[in-house]
Amino acid sequence: MVRESELAASRKAAKQRKKIKKLLNFDYTLLFIVIFILALGLVMLYSTSAYAAALKRGNSVYYLKKQLIASMLGFVGMFFTTKIDYRRWAALAWPIYLVANVLCILVIFVGTTLNESSRWLNIGGISVQPSEIAKVAVIILLASIIDRAPKAQRNFKASIMTLALVLPIFTIVGYNNLSTAVIIMGIAFIMIFIASPKLWHFVGAAAGALVLVVIYIALASYRAGRIDAWLHPENYLSSSGFQTLQALYAIGSGGLFGKGLGGSMQKYIVPEAQNDMIFSIICEELGVFGAVCIILLYILMLYRLLFIASHAKDLFGSYICIGIMGHIAIQVVLNIAVVTNSIPNTGVTLPLISYGGTSVAILLTELGLALSVSKNMDFEDD
Repeated sequence: MVRESELAASRKAAKQRKKIKKLLNFDYTLLFIVIFILALGLVMLYSTSAYAAALKRGNSVYYLKKQLIASMLGFVGMFFTTKIDYRRWAALAWPIYLVANVLCILVIFVGTTLNESSRWLNIGGISVQPSEIAKVAVIILLASIIDRAPKAQRNFKASIMTLALVLPIFTIVGYNNLSTAVIIMGIAFIMIFIASPKLWHFVGAAAGALVLVVIYIALASYRAGRIDAWLHPENYLSSSGFQTLQALYAIGSGGLFGKGLGGSMQKYIVPEAQNDMIFSIICEELGVFGAVCIILLYILMLYRLLFIASHAKDLFGSYICIGIMGHIAIQVVLNIAVVTNSIPNTGVTLPLISYGGTSVAILLTELGLALSVSKNMDFEDD
């Protein structure tokens, strides 16, 4: 009896130590950075969209309210994915990927069309963008495959076969949303390249992907038009060229410290400034200093994700964090490049800041996976 009670007490103490370890390991710094960027994004969203919301919707807080609701749903998703052991998602990798493919196919046939593109699916009165779900599906799938056969990825043929698994969803999403398809393929490239760090493999695969992108651009005239609008925005003042030029005016007029919160004049002119072009209004109101601070916050977020990845208990958790890191990094770089007219105008949101319910909700849920990995970090080798 005494022996049994000692064993029970020992198991209880071990469970308690495990709980305490998880609490101590949990990356509160990453959570704080996410909340800070999101809060800053909500402030900038209201500053940017209040006039447009009052004019178009009759309510100055229309966009802010919708973003707040999406953020709350995102935090519910984050709580859910944080509480569940991330390793359980490995068994669901293929079902999640197949569901994402089906949803993206449905968008083509029954999706809501806006600006000549169908990207949203109405489910029970709620507008969902399946391409955002596709990003998470690809991250979980590739993390699962790399975890099961890490050494196989060092072989060029195996790396190409792994990359080929992403081609179906790349093709489906790319049919009407090339920018998101490029992000999905970019995530896959980063994950596979880190699993097989051979430069010539990466260069060869990148060249193949570039050929696919060129083909997709050639298949639709509006995509080719975007290239010309990028090179000569002054010739497209009735379309994307006008948005690009006005965004550049906003950046240029902000100066070092900006005009102050709410002081932007270009937000009354830039079309849909609360969406892809919100960074230009940030530059105008907060100046170069504010823009640099936001970029540094993103860099700090990426550093925390890299820290979790390098201390993850297994490869599955490590590559989940690498995938999330690649997702955020690619999106931030592309958004800022579009706003500064460094690349052609595409519909890429600034993570946690741009207006977009599905984007915010899914990204917060996705970050919950990284926080779940952080609870099981291993520091024994440090």
